Amino acid sequence: MTSPYIHETVKTVHHWNDTLFSFTTTRHAGLRFKTGQFVMIGLMINHKPLVRAYSIVSAHYEEQLEFYSIKVQDGPLTSHLQHLKPGDTLLISRKPTGSLVLDNLKPGKRLYLLSTGTGLAPFMSVVRDPEFYDAFENIILTHGVRVVSELGYHDYLTNELPNNEFFGEQVRQQLIYYPTVTRETFRNQGRLTDLIESGSLFRDIGMPELNPDQDRVMICGSPAMLKDLVALLQARGFVEGTSNQPGDYVIERAFVEK
Repeated sequence: MTSPYIHETVKTVHHWNDTLFSFTTTRHAGLRFKTGQFVMIGLMINHKPLVRAYSIVSAHYEEQLEFYSIKVQDGPLTSHLQHLKPGDTLLISRKPTGSLVLDNLKPGKRLYLLSTGTGLAPFMSVVRDPEFYDAFENIILTHGVRVVSELGYHDYLTNELPNNEFFGEQVRQQLIYYPTVTRETFRNQGRLTDLIESGSLFRDIGMPELNPDQDRVMICGSPAMLKDLVALLQARGFVEGTSNQPGDYVIERAFVEK
């Protein structure tokens, strides 16, 4: 019987701060995924696979896989994962899935990617997929965190991505990156929900307020943030999209507990 997991080798590990890290692994030639999907990843613990859902950070065309994770000292999986070293073996499920995919959204003018914490992960894949730039006039990537050191990939999004040799011009013309911090001084401050409710977000980026006629939204973050943003969108007439019925917004329901 074929194992549901592929054994991949850890290539690199990057610790952003005391609470966040990312890592890359080899990628099996047969693993295909859509931008925004997740896989189950994990380790053998006490001779049993211990796995959790993780969004894929890397672009669908890259030769390696990348993941972004919190460190929870007593977390069943993250207490082990945070000690990964190059050369270690990681279990990765063979069947990617998830609702944060382009097919689940109706066509629109602007795409808002609303993320907090490690909810940024699937959107790192989105902003590196030329298909999304072809589908929307603008992509607005928001990332809400508590402290500045939690702004993973900030330098990459600010400096490297706009200079990508293949689609850097599209990034420079169409991507708006809006990081915001709640507990330290930063150029953007406040919770995403508050910035949307007050209109500050839209004033800052020079865009009209959210409108289901033109805007599409993807949300990934904490359960509390998901709940608040969904209520906010529904009050504005946004309808959730599914694989059967594309809509105005999509959320990822798999990440209630890491």
